[in-house]
Amino acid sequence: MTMKNTTELLTDAEFPMTSDELLDRYGDEEIDLSNETLREVLERTGSETYENREDAEFAIYSGVSDRAIGRKGYSDRDPTPLGSPYGPDQYSF
Repeated sequence: MTMKNTTELLTDAEFPMTSDELLDRYGDEEIDLSNETLREVLERTGSETYENREDAEFAIYSGVSDRAIGRKGYSDRDPTPLGSPYGPDQYSF
């Protein structure tokens, strides 16, 4: 399931909702982006009470592991900082 589909699950949910209630209802849903379940994602954020859908969505996006991102340390907008292990190899001609 994509992140968008995961958060769409919350459309019909009634809030406020605790993280335990959310996990009981949707915890086994798998998120393709990071190849983990919603339970694994939300367990990183701790026990919460979500007042509305946006709070729950923010917790999901915040809890996704670094497996959900592309190349670590990559940016096509900023120059690589000096000393970064992600920088390109320097060649002298």
